Amino acid sequence: MAKILYIFPHPDDESFGPAGPIHAQRQAGHEVYLLTLTKGGATSQRHKLGLTIEEMGEIRYREMIEVAKTLDLTEMTVLDLPDSGLQDIDPRIVERAAADAIRRLQPDVVVTYAVHGMSGFHDHLVTHAAVKRVFLELRDEGAAPLKRLAFLAMPDPGGASMNADGTFRFKLSAPERIDVVQKLSAADIDAMERALACYKTYQSTIAGTRVVERIGDTVYFELFGEDFNPPLGSLTEHFK
Repeated sequence: MAKILYIFPHPDDESFGPAGPIHAQRQAGHEVYLLTLTKGGATSQRHKLGLTIEEMGEIRYREMIEVAKTLDLTEMTVLDLPDSGLQDIDPRIVERAAADAIRRLQPDVVVTYAVHGMSGFHDHLVTHAAVKRVFLELRDEGAAPLKRLAFLAMPDPGGASMNADGTFRFKLSAPERIDVVQKLSAADIDAMERALACYKTYQSTIAGTRVVERIGDTVYFELFGEDFNPPLGSLTEHFK
């Protein structure tokens, strides 16, 4: 069995796609850990609720506790780095947070956002760069098993940056960069829907992205330094 560590900047990042594979991984007996760098308090939803960043962050943290139960996470750690402000802090702070988690947990697989960050949001881009650098540095040091670095992605079929109906379109990866195509079972999809439902203060945003419909029954990953054609069916296949 493998240890898999997901590192994302915000609450709900683990549920916008990864929740399905996480459910499958837990069902298969793998240990799944989540490190979230911020409490997500800077979301614009706080204005609708009349909350401060700190108050919103505490609400979202409590929502994340329900997500951890729903997905049966082996362990969840939520830090309080500045939401929407990772680009403004010393990048070594983000790197140390990732390195500390990797050293402590000794994962086989680390998962984060692809270079485009799925949405292009700067917190996502900072997280990608920090995690990739730390992964390679620690692997060179032999500090952990670190068999695989994976990036959450979606393949790009071409076309405009927005959908025909004017709705948001995710940033996408060239098809040849996709190394894992994981099909989700009905139970995996149900787990993703239940995880998203835990974010009660974020339901309008979730509905607006139509994430469940967009993901459907398939989640995609890129693998750093590996190339699989045809793609693998899961993150734990064919370790080097």
